Amino acid sequence: MLISKANRRKIYENLFKEGVLVAKKDFNAPKHEDLEDIPNLQVIKAMQSLTSRGYVKTRFSWQNYYYVLTDEGLEYLRLWLNLPAEIVPATHKKAARPPRPAAVRPGGDGAYRAPRGDRDEYRRRDDGGDKEGAPQEFRPRYAGVGRGAPPA
Repeated sequence: MLISKANRRKIYENLFKEGVLVAKKDFNAPKHEDLEDIPNLQVIKAMQSLTSRGYVKTRFSWQNYYYVLTDEGLEYLRLWLNLPAEIVPATHKKAARPPRPAAVRPGGDGAYRAPRGDRDEYRRRDDGGDKEGAPQEFRPRYAGVGRGAPPA
């Protein structure tokens, strides 16, 4: 398929910037969701071309194409877009995490906590006796529907 160089450049720039690209499987859509001025078919076909050369991995799920840039594709797009080696896609950047403050457990050094005694008393009766079941005279009655119905 013939894709203008301007459209191909916008597709490749978006792919390089994000590192991933999602395209809905709608070949008749007039515009792509992220790239508003480019037809969806051109995006899918440009990604299909990169997939056949091994520059992009394709995953299809729930009527969407998911394209992920490979290392070879990163080098290819860097040459095609004339970008320096310092610029990397968003998926290749390390997320800067704020340092976590050292948390100390309340009530001491925090290294060891003895077993809690309140768990031993769980569901124990106050008088110390065993738990009783239903009284002997208790006979449950069913309404007579289903398998519990008296024989007719």
